[in-house]
Amino acid sequence: MRVAEHFHDAAKDSLELEYWTAAGVLIVHSAIAFADALCIQQSGQKSVGPNHEETVSILEDVIATSEEATAALNQLRRIMEEKTKVSYLGELYSPE
Repeated sequence: MRVAEHFHDAAKDSLELEYWTAAGVLIVHSAIAFADALCIQQSGQKSVGPNHEETVSILEDVIATSEEATAALNQLRRIMEEKTKVSYLGELYSPE
């Protein structure tokens, strides 16, 4: 959880400096670290490889099924898709 908070705080600093892409990547890593913390809390395990989709799969297995949980998992998937755009496709974030 400390890692998630650290990334989140750094993202806020980047936003203040208008470093949109840096903030975006830090927000993504904050979400991943938060998901990892939930996985550890609920099952004692987390994803250890570079495929962050594993984090979503593990989290999906360990949290209760509800509309809220499904919505949160879908949002996490969308966040990871955005990371792919920036990290691998060379897209940059903007204030929008």
